[in-house]
This record gives sequence, C-alpha cells and structure tokens, in this order.
Amino acid sequence: MADQNKKKKKVSRTVEEGRIYIKATFNNTLVTITDVKGNPILTSSCGMHGFSGTRKSTPHAATITTDAAVRKAISDYGMQTAEIFVKGIGPGREASLRAIKSTQLDIKKITDITPIPHNGVRPPKIRRV
Repeated sequence: MADQNKKKKKVSRTVEEGRIYIKATFNNTLVTITDVKGNPILTSSCGMHGFSGTRKSTPHAATITTDAAVRKAISDYGMQTAEIFVKGIGPGREASLRAIKSTQLDIKKITDITPIPHNGVRPPKIRRV
C-alpha cells in the first residue's frame, strides 16, 4: 500500500534541439513541442490559456499560446534550436510564427505540412428531373 502512495519523481531532461508543430484551424491553434525523434515534450492550445468561444480563433490567442509554450520549453528543457512545422490555414498561423521569432530560439527551418488534395472526392451524379 505504501508503494502506491509514493509519487514518481519527474525526471527533468534537457532537449537542446526540438521540433515545434503548429496546427492552425479556423477554431483553435494547437502547439506541440517535441524532441528530434518526435516524442512530445509539451502541448498547448488557446483553450488552455483562458480563451473560449470565438476568441480562441484570433491571432492574439495564438500569439499568447505559442509564446507561453516556447518560453516553457526554453526554461524547463533548455531548448535552443528548433524546426517549425506549420499545418492548416487558420488565423493563428502567421501570428504564432511571429511569436516564435520574437523569442531567443534559433530556427533551423520552417516547413508547411498542410495537406493538399490532388484530385478531391468524386462529384455527385448529375440530377435528373
């Protein structure tokens, strides 16, 4: 019984190089920071920082969310360089990139990984009246 009550000590690791994934949808902006292998270190969204409803989809909310996530990665994990992967066409896309550029993080590259349909779905058959 005593073994179950003991909490695991959180191992603080240093991640000097990492990746930042930004998913900018029309309703929210999600930021995930991972190490080079792709293991997530921390995540952040506009709802986690007090924004709700239509205010989640603003560039201001994306700026605050991205800035808080990057600052936490720098202070807690010692991140120095990062690759940025942007997905989506929401309003927080450019604002989150500006927030990352304002920090002391060294940016290796910025990649757009937005999925693009090459042919789309099959159109409906022609309506006959």
